[in-house]
Amino acid sequence: MADYENTGYPQLGMYIDGEWLTAAGRRTQTVINPATGDALGDLPLASAADLDRALEAAERGFRLWRSTPVEERARVLRGAAQLLRDRIDIIAANATREEGKTLLETRIETMACAGLFDFYAEEAKRNYGRVLVRPAGTRSIVTREPVGPVAAFAPWNFPIHNPGRKLGAPIAAGCSVILKPAEEAPASAMAVVQALIDAGCPADVCQLVFGVPDEVSRHLLASQVIRKVSFTGSTAVGKHLMKLAADTMKRTTMELGGHAPVLIFDDCDLDKAVDLLATGKVRNAGQVCVSPTRFYIQEGIHDRFVAAYTQRMAAVQVGDGLLPDSQMGPMANPRRPAAIADLVADAVSHGGVIGTGGERIDRDGFFFQPTVLSNVPLSARIMNEEPFGPVVVTSPFRTFDEAVEQANRLPFGLAAFAFTENGRQANLLGSAIEAGMIGINTTSLAAADSPFQGIKESGHGSEDGPEGLAACYVTKSIHQV
Repeated sequence: MADYENTGYPQLGMYIDGEWLTAAGRRTQTVINPATGDALGDLPLASAADLDRALEAAERGFRLWRSTPVEERARVLRGAAQLLRDRIDIIAANATREEGKTLLETRIETMACAGLFDFYAEEAKRNYGRVLVRPAGTRSIVTREPVGPVAAFAPWNFPIHNPGRKLGAPIAAGCSVILKPAEEAPASAMAVVQALIDAGCPADVCQLVFGVPDEVSRHLLASQVIRKVSFTGSTAVGKHLMKLAADTMKRTTMELGGHAPVLIFDDCDLDKAVDLLATGKVRNAGQVCVSPTRFYIQEGIHDRFVAAYTQRMAAVQVGDGLLPDSQMGPMANPRRPAAIADLVADAVSHGGVIGTGGERIDRDGFFFQPTVLSNVPLSARIMNEEPFGPVVVTSPFRTFDEAVEQANRLPFGLAAFAFTENGRQANLLGSAIEAGMIGINTTSLAAADSPFQGIKESGHGSEDGPEGLAACYVTKSIHQV
């Protein structure tokens, strides 16, 4: 669909049963550039007939792809990875246009998606089974087989990498996929699908649809064709999809919301912590499920850390992500600045103090100032609800146990961070904090070979790593006498 000789924003479409379908004759949704508020294009939305066609194709595709040699699946994934690298300039620019994050970030994201495809191209070859010890003349084996057609739902905040996560592991395992990415950033998902198609992925194996989210999810999850649901998004929507999936006993992988705590101890490397946490916070304007947000800082360094961190956040250059001097882009849609403003106002009404930021930036687009709030009480909404924006809240603590109690207080358990130079304390934190991913003296949590997952109300199942591939298999035991 996209013309990679043309550097402009592409014509938008869905890919169903080997055909790119445009907006002609369909309901549409306008895609907006969040840096300017200008329209980028009209996105077609799937009808019930379109979804039925996608389901029929996915059913055929699964029968074909599950019996395709793993070497061929690997060849497709490796080819797609190389095409993503070859097309990085256009893919990254379009992702910035439609989602807002800086061009540096979208380039890194494109490379991460390519790396994930490369990893699964090789990891799929290591689908081992077991032979059980049995009497002579009999045999019992345990095998892993692809789970079946997957309905995958990806959010807008990582418009390239999230579709790659939803497609890479199932395609490596031998599944077919119907992918519904976010309507806010469709060209990015189209580019990932186009790379797979151009690398030789059969038309029936990968379907790309857009639409009214509740309509699409209800239609796909009601079908017996779909065997697994993979969703990244809010906890509330994840719970809703799990209820729909339960009606037909579909397997689920749920990567849901978080509210990442950061424990900063008085023996930390303060300058390093300030630098890493400032960079990590403004990444994608804080619209990251693992974004460091609740800062619990030991009393001895609280004021010094807050002063240094506030100064650093106040100096962040906010602007159009396509401009080379921008360090943080706009928020992805008009809902986000309004939601952040409400949370900040509520925190201030409860006694929180604004160190910097706290307001929308008065210009075209959906910009919000990097914000630091200190002395925010637990009763404030922002201490209990994920802000999903460029806002940090700070609170002092005295003891190790008090810090851990605050880190584990909420029902979420996606990511957590800690900064300390005490090795034994670091080991204890790794055991005591309730989260699927913990960064100690680092804010880097994601890698192709490492599982990405949450616990508690932040979800279940894994993406990335061998664990992400294992989630696309079912286990079968065969006993022969």
